[in-house]
Amino acid sequence: MMKISVILAHPDKKSFNHAIATTAIETLKQNGHEVFFHDLYAEKFDPLLLTEEIPKDVALPSEIDMHCREISEADGIILVHPNWWGQPPAILKGWVDRVIRPGIAYEFLEDDKGEGVPNGLLKAKSAVVFNTSNTEAEREKIVFGDPLETIWKNCIFDLCGVRNFYRRMFTIIVVSSEEQRKKWLQEVRQTVDKYFPRPVH
Repeated sequence: MMKISVILAHPDKKSFNHAIATTAIETLKQNGHEVFFHDLYAEKFDPLLLTEEIPKDVALPSEIDMHCREISEADGIILVHPNWWGQPPAILKGWVDRVIRPGIAYEFLEDDKGEGVPNGLLKAKSAVVFNTSNTEAEREKIVFGDPLETIWKNCIFDLCGVRNFYRRMFTIIVVSSEEQRKKWLQEVRQTVDKYFPRPVH
């Protein structure tokens, strides 16, 4: 059994993002895993990182402490969010600011003042990001440089020690049919099965 952290960031409970998260959680539980699930909008997560929270060894608010503990214990991570201006929604960026913090997700080695490359601390072996977008995948790469891939793979998970990374962008959501969405959700199941399979005894 693995512990998997699932983080959802979309304000509309009827969104395809919610359907993705629900499908991922169902598949994880069917595979016998323990799930830490947070719907950031439903929980009204406060994304603001304040000055007093920045120091490494400060006493954190109980909610943030819980998030930090869960992400530290997680054997795998799944993030679900829309592509907004080539970025995650602000609430998820704030979650990163407050939870993916020094001493939890990474550390600087001795004599490093913060100018070097950090040492990753997350124990998670795999991270999967499911995105939705209304931009064609090819346009996202050629015109915009695929910013979400850079943010999640290079800037966050790689630096935090999570080397096995997969991201899937479902597009174009606004004109997608019910049939297409069913196929996408089946792909979500297959992806979760691949990265977080049922344990072999």
